[in-house]
Amino acid sequence: MTVERTARAAAPLAVALFVVVGVVLSVQPPAVALAGALLALGVAVVLAARATTGWPLAAGTLVAAAGVTAVCHTQPSNLGWFALCVLAGWCALAAPTVAGLVVGCLLSAGFVVQWLLLSDEPGWGAWIAGVLFTALSCSFARQQRILLDQLREAQAGLADRARAEERARIAGEVHDVIGHALTVSLLHVSSARLAIDDDPEEARASLEEAERLARRSLEEVRATVGMVRSGSGDVVPLPGAGDLEELVASFRRAGTAVTLDVEGDLATLPATTALAVHRIVQEALTNVARHAAGSRAQVCVRAGGGSTRVTVDSDGAPARRTPGGTGLLGMGDRAEAVGGHLRAGPAGQGWRVEAVLPS
Repeated sequence: MTVERTARAAAPLAVALFVVVGVVLSVQPPAVALAGALLALGVAVVLAARATTGWPLAAGTLVAAAGVTAVCHTQPSNLGWFALCVLAGWCALAAPTVAGLVVGCLLSAGFVVQWLLLSDEPGWGAWIAGVLFTALSCSFARQQRILLDQLREAQAGLADRARAEERARIAGEVHDVIGHALTVSLLHVSSARLAIDDDPEEARASLEEAERLARRSLEEVRATVGMVRSGSGDVVPLPGAGDLEELVASFRRAGTAVTLDVEGDLATLPATTALAVHRIVQEALTNVARHAAGSRAQVCVRAGGGSTRVTVDSDGAPARRTPGGTGLLGMGDRAEAVGGHLRAGPAGQGWRVEAVLPS
């Protein structure tokens, strides 16, 4: 981490500075002071060069602290003791919290021993407070840095999840729109092919309906993937429960016998629920036209009492699942996304799709 690299670079320099000051102010024999200074500097350089962390760093800082103590021994006025504050802060930043606090307490204990046994000067209290404050503040800073890194990772994970959910939402919308458009357009094209010789006008009408449906579906796809501006600059709205009549009519024009029964005011439904109602009916009727061509279908929508019930019944043979198909799974996901549930399966001689959604 950047903070640890900075500590490894700055700590040995600071220790060297304060040890040199300590040697200048020391009352110890020159040989003892020089040996302690070399020990402290050598250990600090090795710890920094090897990028030592954790408990090995804690042990190394205690050895370096012993060298500093040899230089400044019995002198609470010696500024070389600042090297112990640097060592305590370095350990607290680069080692686990427990290790940093243990080092801080041991260094403070060394001052306490000197205060009690060697000198009763009050200056020892200042060094005790300084070392403890440095260890605690640097440990707190390390915890805050770790928490910040965890928050960033969590934020990145949420962003990835949001992107995945958005891709899944777009894929579901495009699947429903394209599936409906291709199925109904294929029915119209087939009708046009059969009628092109006997009834050119009917063939032309079928092709015009297929073209209209394709244009409408293209607008929905653009709106779904974010291209929500039409050629005139107006926002292209996504369909809702109020568009069920037009949806059912498009299947009727394609040759599928569909009846629609609506109870309650669908205009009061939330936009997400209204879109779910439309897409579930759209996918259910598309499956009827695709897997049970020629059968009749009945759509019932009941809104009221805090819920909306959507039922699509067909009297054809139960549809067989297409390998890799996602239609039923997509309908279930839509219902669950708004807090509801969906069931689909054989009912009598036909097939039923039933969804209950909160209003």
